[in-house]
Amino acid sequence: MNILGIESSCDETGVALVRSEGTGTPRLLAHALHSQIDMHQAYGGVVPELASRDHIRRVVPLARQVLAEAGASLAQVDAVAYTRGPGLAGALLVGAGVACALASALQRPAIGVHHLEGHLLSPFLSADPPTFPFVALLVSGGHTQLMGVADVGQYELLGETIDDAAGEAFDKSAKLLGLGYPGGPALARLAEFGNPAAFELPRPLLHSGDLDFSFAGLKTAVRTQVLKLGSNVCEQERADLAASAQRAIVDVLVAKTMKALRTSGLQRLVVAGGVGANALLRERLNAECAKRQVRVHYPELALCTDNGAMIALAAAMRLQRGIAVPQRDRAFGVAPRWPLAEVSAS
Repeated sequence: MNILGIESSCDETGVALVRSEGTGTPRLLAHALHSQIDMHQAYGGVVPELASRDHIRRVVPLARQVLAEAGASLAQVDAVAYTRGPGLAGALLVGAGVACALASALQRPAIGVHHLEGHLLSPFLSADPPTFPFVALLVSGGHTQLMGVADVGQYELLGETIDDAAGEAFDKSAKLLGLGYPGGPALARLAEFGNPAAFELPRPLLHSGDLDFSFAGLKTAVRTQVLKLGSNVCEQERADLAASAQRAIVDVLVAKTMKALRTSGLQRLVVAGGVGANALLRERLNAECAKRQVRVHYPELALCTDNGAMIALAAAMRLQRGIAVPQRDRAFGVAPRWPLAEVSAS
């Protein structure tokens, strides 16, 4: 079975073709991605209307590219998966509209996929795929959650952010430091030249006793330091503050993740989402997991950001287990706000 996946939840248009055979792990045949970073840089962040219009321009050419690279035709597509949510409503509607129209024309099922489920399952496309059960750290620009994962569609929320996500803390701190968009990678690059102990920044909820996160206070602390440094701040001070902010974020993520592993008793960790590509976070998690003989799994770096491969994969794995819900009536809708727990299998 060949599943075409379309991702359009925010500022990346992704299309991929995945093949599912029996009960084995689905294989990625081809994928293509267009990032809107260059377009949004002038505004310092994502402009929803521009994002939606760009998805319209990109999705069909990308689909043609993927099919050509996979050596497949439209007639060989058995199902069309798309991101139903969460995300920007207008952007989601582009992917949903194209997917459902294509499915209708082909007389194939259309499958609405949860964006975070795609991220959570994306390491199954890596060279070192995980096995169930595991703890998942979902960490991106808009989401920071710890999940207990028993199988596809069997998710338990262990903890989540009560305000800003970790990715937002990276991006907002970067903006305060005068760095470009996207801020997270820019801050991480600058942090390589800084002293992470130069500034004493808070670690919100580090000792709260639960598995929830909070990063709004850290962003405020970075702003306070920027104001103290004033307009004559030197490049080394900016690098030091970037390194200190990065370490504070990573300290909290690692501590909460290790606590989730201890309390759950699980010996396997999956890290997914854009922030999961951060080098310091990976280094620290690898070290802590090695101490506790915990296996840790990541998506391939090319699949850390939003992409169509994870959407096609999630649909394929649900179809294998008979828990996907094809939209055979061709009606479609999107869910800009959609808790992951709501997609758990009954």
